[in-house]
Amino acid sequence: MGKKVIGVLVGSLRKDSYSKRIASYVSSVAPDDLEMRAIDIGGLPVYNQDDDENPSTAWVRLRDELRQVDGFLFVTPEHNRSVPAALKNALDGGSRPYGQSVWNAKPGAIISVSPGRLGGFGANHHLRQVLSFLNVYVLQQPEAYFGDVVASLDDEGNVVDESTKRHLGEFMDSFATWVRRFSS
Repeated sequence: MGKKVIGVLVGSLRKDSYSKRIASYVSSVAPDDLEMRAIDIGGLPVYNQDDDENPSTAWVRLRDELRQVDGFLFVTPEHNRSVPAALKNALDGGSRPYGQSVWNAKPGAIISVSPGRLGGFGANHHLRQVLSFLNVYVLQQPEAYFGDVVASLDDEGNVVDESTKRHLGEFMDSFATWVRRFSS
């Protein structure tokens, strides 16, 4: 079996976001049979169904990129107990036009991060709800909520906490098994 390409979507658009740091780390420790590919969701126009007949080049690019991957890894912060608007926008636009969803029947996983103690619990579960509707086969266990994420990073944003490294490594091993099971 060849490498599986995983689209990595980060919910935060902030240049030095904690989510981007964690996404970079897990991409670097992913099992060899996963090719982690960052998918940029910044700069997408707000999804508007009226544009389905003549989509912008940004939407065409995103949908084309997402069609080419075998699965998805979402790394997201929590905004007001939910997912950031940029990530929800990408999910909505990728599901359209009706009947042409790029998300359908592919495996996925979620890592949520927060400087607070709850670890993005609300965002993680809201995202699970949306992905369930989009028919993404979301990894159930192990779950990955990283509260107090700042304590796991050094001043340059590198993951240095050994417990966090161990959990993220185990998570990525489980995700690789999940991808192998469900990707075609």
